[in-house]
Amino acid sequence: MKDPETPSEEALDFEETIAATVATSAAATSTTLEVAAANPLRDPRDKRLPRVAGPCVLVLFGVTGDLAKRKLLPAIYDLGNRGLLPPGFSLVGFARRDWKDQDFAQVTHDAVKAHARTPFREEVWKQLREGIHFVPGEFSDDGAFDALAMALKEIDETRGTGGNYAFYLSVPPKFFPVVVEQLKRTGVSQAPPGSWRRVVIEKPFGHDLKSAHELNEITTSAFPESSIFRIDHYLGKETVQNILALRFANNLYEPIWNRGYVDHVQITMAEDIGIGGRAGYYDGIGAARDVIQNHLLQLLALVAMEDPTSFDASALRREKEKVLKAVQLPSDLALNTARGQYDAGWQGGEKVVGYLQEDGISPDSTTETYAAIKLEIANRRWAGVPFYLRTGKRLGRRVTEVAVVFQRAPHLPFSKDDTEILGQNALVIRVQPDEGITVRFGSKVPGTAMEVRDVSMDFAYGESFLESSPEAYERLLLDVMIGDPPLFPHQREVELSWKILDPIEEFWATQGQPEGYPAGSWGPPSADAMMGDGRAWRRL
Repeated sequence: MKDPETPSEEALDFEETIAATVATSAAATSTTLEVAAANPLRDPRDKRLPRVAGPCVLVLFGVTGDLAKRKLLPAIYDLGNRGLLPPGFSLVGFARRDWKDQDFAQVTHDAVKAHARTPFREEVWKQLREGIHFVPGEFSDDGAFDALAMALKEIDETRGTGGNYAFYLSVPPKFFPVVVEQLKRTGVSQAPPGSWRRVVIEKPFGHDLKSAHELNEITTSAFPESSIFRIDHYLGKETVQNILALRFANNLYEPIWNRGYVDHVQITMAEDIGIGGRAGYYDGIGAARDVIQNHLLQLLALVAMEDPTSFDASALRREKEKVLKAVQLPSDLALNTARGQYDAGWQGGEKVVGYLQEDGISPDSTTETYAAIKLEIANRRWAGVPFYLRTGKRLGRRVTEVAVVFQRAPHLPFSKDDTEILGQNALVIRVQPDEGITVRFGSKVPGTAMEVRDVSMDFAYGESFLESSPEAYERLLLDVMIGDPPLFPHQREVELSWKILDPIEEFWATQGQPEGYPAGSWGPPSADAMMGDGRAWRRL
């Protein structure tokens, strides 16, 4: 007969289950508290844990460049400061410098101190510093890449990174092929079972459709398409991602997001700076290839796309591709496009030189520093609605925005004087620098008379959320290490964008010198003339 005080097998099983559940809960609570401690801005009661990268090595080519110092190295530190990098994370720099590990660590330290978004913490830096390595060499040097392969194996053994490598090509496009070929030759582009290898390519993805196709062939010879991350940092901006939330998480605007209510759409990226020290890159590329082909056409696709079945990469890319395929060029490119070059003028109280007087620019260069184009989308939602895209340097101020301008009311039961200063309703998505959304509508002016004029209702990220927005490169670097590709354009999107831009570039090549515009203005007169039908560019 069983002793009544001896627990039955069922009771023991139950006790073990309870104990395991408690242990699991405690571990989860500990993880939550660790993440909260690493990120003091996060509410510890928030059950939505952040995505954390697994063990890996990030190999950064072009560590001496401005992008690496101002954006990439600080973003890596900020990810570590937010508790989103694993303890064994390692960073390997590759450049033509006679540096040791400590030299590259000092460069990284200085870049972090100067440009990091989050506060500098010594304990975070010490942990990051343990994984910093440097390999000197030129891109054509087989021995240097052999040394890189050996260094990666040693890091796997000492840091437990599991053979997971991400290669970031922060180098001029002309070096993409040779770096990819070297990675292929040494075998580090091929992932053994249970690990991954990924390559990150900075825009521009070629300079036309043909070169983009050739670049893709070279890259896919070393990496599968699923391992190629074409980075467009605009897609990592919170305000750009918020276009999807605004449209598809709400029922406020989507019913009127179509040709029945929208008059036109303006997408603008204006810069108040010149080319700086980028003459070697910029001359021969120009504003349209540098900005419209990638940033602005991606914004157009997000604004105009149909709702995806989900936000995974394939569904999101499919809807964007449908929009880009439906884009139609105007029949008269002379009337519906504009290009310009900035002349000398005044900006920010300073006298600045014109583009042709910049260091490194040929005095007969025909490269445009301003580009504007009118496009239409041949589908049921957008038929007849013009999309105006513009970008330029040395303009009135730095601003990027998407403005959806609505049609006027079909009937106004007011006198003409009552609504004389009433404009069109608009929804404006401010991408930078003052991130947020503005809704413009008509309201009665206080008083005895019926006078209606424009007012604005404003949402600002900085005022509505306690947690500051991460830099775009933080989000995108984390996505690379996690292997999450929705925010990275597929090769099909790249080629469709070049199919839109190539005919415009070919037409401009026959038109001689671009039209001049004074520095500090809003572009050449032809940009205003291309609007037509009583429309005008928004005052920014």
